[in-house]
Amino acid sequence: MSVSPSPSYAERLSLPWWLWVGGLAVAGLFAAEIWMGAPGVRAWLPFVVLLPAAVAGMAWLGRIRVAVREGELRVDDARLPARFVADVVPLDAAGRREVLGVGADPLAFVVQRPWIAGAVQVVLDDPADPTPFWVVSTRRPVELAEVLLAARDAERTSPTGR
Repeated sequence: MSVSPSPSYAERLSLPWWLWVGGLAVAGLFAAEIWMGAPGVRAWLPFVVLLPAAVAGMAWLGRIRVAVREGELRVDDARLPARFVADVVPLDAAGRREVLGVGADPLAFVVQRPWIAGAVQVVLDDPADPTPFWVVSTRRPVELAEVLLAARDAERTSPTGR
């Protein structure tokens, strides 16, 4: 273990409030279309099924967590030790579009959420891994880049010599 405290960062890539409102409105509209004023089961079943399904779907979309802890970048269940980080580039919306656009590398590891404008590009330095870089959505790309670079530097200067 390293002697110096490792920098940390945590963020959940949750949906903004307006997507929750829109998703519930669409589910309510679909339920009303199925109901169409009919009596009996068709009066309540569409609402009982579609509204909770919409909530579950939106919660699932916002489940991804991005963290830097204990000397590694954690994106959902993927883990990248900081010692394999060569560089971290904060990206705005235009930069993310360029990295993920027409000339995108098919071997890149990408976790992007379209409702989040910012991202970071983590360039790897691991000869055993064919993945050239990671692209990860984040609301605070500059902060994530700084913390990840600090974690990399802390790992490299660690007395354990990993």
